[in-house]
Amino acid sequence: MKKIAVLTSGGDAPGMNAAVRAVARGALAKGWQVMGVRNGYAGLLADHFDPLQARNVGGIIQSGGTVLGSARCPEFAEPAGRKKALQNLGAHGVDALVVIGGNGSQSGSASLAREGFTVVGVPSTIDNDLYGNDVSIGCDTAINITLEAIDRLRTTASSHQRAFAVETMGRNCGYIAIMAGIAGGAEVIALPEHEITPAQVAERLRAAYQRGKTHALAVIAEGAKCGVHELMEYYGAHRKSIGFDLRVTRLGHVVRGGIPSAADRVLATRLGAAAVDTLAVGKRGVLAGIIKGDVVVTPLEEITGRTRPADASLLELARVMAI
Repeated sequence: MKKIAVLTSGGDAPGMNAAVRAVARGALAKGWQVMGVRNGYAGLLADHFDPLQARNVGGIIQSGGTVLGSARCPEFAEPAGRKKALQNLGAHGVDALVVIGGNGSQSGSASLAREGFTVVGVPSTIDNDLYGNDVSIGCDTAINITLEAIDRLRTTASSHQRAFAVETMGRNCGYIAIMAGIAGGAEVIALPEHEITPAQVAERLRAAYQRGKTHALAVIAEGAKCGVHELMEYYGAHRKSIGFDLRVTRLGHVVRGGIPSAADRVLATRLGAAAVDTLAVGKRGVLAGIIKGDVVVTPLEEITGRTRPADASLLELARVMAI
């Protein structure tokens, strides 16, 4: 192994930069050359490669987003696009590629591995829905950002005897919603993995009002079948019976941003270094993840096309704690 490349792909996640730093410095420590690919797979096709030295990745561990950039690249899904990417990697003398990203990104990794190129994936997604991994880069920060918003809304909700429906990110996986909801003491949590109706949400809010609570919170993942739009429609027709005045706050992409937490910085550093170590021992076509506290590698073919759901059994814990 003489030269590797690293790219970030998919949605940005706090801690991606720490992972880029770890890959670069881990490889440089082994005497390898390192190239950074700009704008994900699109950069592979557009031949946007830059050499990375230790100073190029200095001062980025605390930064959110990704200094390498990310972009959609439908062309990469086609054989001609992957052929062009492989040609560019070969032209730069790159022996292996580290891909930092989530499900779609690692599907791209798997496709390159099937073409015979040496690839190692690093899990980075705020949804924390990758197989072969217990905790992904970015999810801890996203949970804490969501929790801070919930805590702030609780203050104003209590002051005005209101209920708030807080929509957080999670189109296909409710990990952020369930974790932030439990930590924030939400009365009800709605996930894509568990069906709940607007009437059931309203009943939980009504019950909280009848128990004498001064406020109530519903945390709703954006992909939940009971979304904030459906909930507000139901509320409009049953306003008086619920008791609380209901307001909606949609957090949106603010959940992705911000300074990465200490946990995400350490995780990203461990996983970035682990990817380099994995290449050093000759392993390829795998995801380097953390399972039960240890670094474990899982074949990319085993995780491609699969989504690890949030643990809906925790909803019962949330319900008990909300009494």
